Amino acid sequence: MTTWFEAARFLQIPSKNKPLGSSFQLLDLLDKGLPVSSVDRIAGAIAPNDADFRYRIVPKATLARARVKRRLGKTQSELVTRLAEVWTDAIRVWKSDEGARSFLHRKHPLLEGKRPIDVALQSEIGAQLVRDVLGRLEHGTAV
Repeated sequence: MTTWFEAARFLQIPSKNKPLGSSFQLLDLLDKGLPVSSVDRIAGAIAPNDADFRYRIVPKATLARARVKRRLGKTQSELVTRLAEVWTDAIRVWKSDEGARSFLHRKHPLLEGKRPIDVALQSEIGAQLVRDVLGRLEHGTAV
């Protein structure tokens, strides 16, 4: 499915003009913290009409502190990257932002009737379950 590189490219890290050179460079960036703009980018893609969605990714007070530092913490950086991976997989499968959003916000039987976005936000394992469903959809083996 999606590589870390595709997720990083979507998040525009380290920058539009300077793509990642290796997976270890991404690990270093996650340790240092992604730019706060990465939360805005993924929230705007997944839920463009929900101004509060970003607070499901990073709590409001934590995001306010991060904006001062202009960097997310490691945990928030990893979550943003995880969501970017799910998002880029959904785009590849559904071929449009609207299709990807519809999938992420609609309950799915292979996820026990839960919305993929809720499952992906829950944990890394949840994100992998969503990515597995996307893989099955891509290969024609999903419900």
